[in-house]
Amino acid sequence: MSPIRSVDYENLAGLNAPFKAAFESEFSRLLEKGWFILGEQVTAFENEFANFLGAEHFLGLASGLDALEIPLKVMDYPDDSEVIVPSNTYIATINAVLNAGFKPVFVEPDIHTYLIDPAKIEEKINEKTRAIIIVHLYGKPCEMDPILALCKKYRLTLIEDCAQSHGATYNGKQTGTFGIGAFSFYPTKNLGALGDAGGISIADQSLFEKIKAWRNYGSRVKYQNEYVGDNSRLDEIQAGFLRIKLAALNSITAHKRKLAQLYHTELDPNKVILPHQAGHLGEVHHIFPIRHPKRNELKQYLLDKGIRTEIHYPIVPCDQKSIHDIFSKKGWKLQAEDFVLAREIHSTILSLPVSTIHSEDDIRYVAATINSFAS
Repeated sequence: MSPIRSVDYENLAGLNAPFKAAFESEFSRLLEKGWFILGEQVTAFENEFANFLGAEHFLGLASGLDALEIPLKVMDYPDDSEVIVPSNTYIATINAVLNAGFKPVFVEPDIHTYLIDPAKIEEKINEKTRAIIIVHLYGKPCEMDPILALCKKYRLTLIEDCAQSHGATYNGKQTGTFGIGAFSFYPTKNLGALGDAGGISIADQSLFEKIKAWRNYGSRVKYQNEYVGDNSRLDEIQAGFLRIKLAALNSITAHKRKLAQLYHTELDPNKVILPHQAGHLGEVHHIFPIRHPKRNELKQYLLDKGIRTEIHYPIVPCDQKSIHDIFSKKGWKLQAEDFVLAREIHSTILSLPVSTIHSEDDIRYVAATINSFAS
């Protein structure tokens, strides 16, 4: 009997191994210099990532959650404002709205893309609606044209949750440049730091200046505080590491696209639901999600064969205790029947290995194993 092949879902040590020598050199240089907050490395990374995106401005922050939350805080919206969010997303998208003091209004996904359905947004817009947060989930861009039309029609702020879409494009234009772009550089991201890190892309000069002060206790000048701001500063060490990895991001994306296409070739579409593909969506495949009605059994079957997978995400946000508690406290209504599609996705989705640590043979083994389960 041949031994079982081992395929990790992700391995951060292996993922970062190609950068080890550069990381060590950069850390030694920064340690010797002794400047760790808002120095030359942060400024350099901000400029380089802005250029990568084709954005007017980019600011480094402490986390992706801060990148979503701070734009809502600085807008001076009325206390009873509402923000439209997708019902299929990670909880951080919802937490950002709640932490800023506003009501999240959920919109169901398109059942093919799993992203917010533009056709279902307008019915949720009212006189209290101030912004829309869209999420380019799994590294797949949302359908931007109809969303932009709605933002223009109702004069709504557009915030793009780009935590999983570094380098993704819609009709050739980078995600994060259609509205305010909120990025996470959590270690597992396509462009990942070695700790928490985030950032925000902004076109408007005055908003850029306000958020730049806001991230630093609301201060533009030392000891002079113009706003009741936050402490959300990308540190020099993470910025230095991110600069090193940014130079390799295109090759990282190319590798993940190659593996994703191999899945599309090798997996039997009659036995699993494959991700939707469209030519105008330049995906970066942070996650490769398939769906299967016996998802939990499939996950265990793969684990028995040495293949580790993940579920993004096992509990739909509207079913989280934290969301129910605050909606109940505020007297807001959550209608269970409003989230049928989100629940269907969350109960059937499975994320397959698709990392720079994986080879084409790994992907063929995963695909063949899935096909054998479906048989």
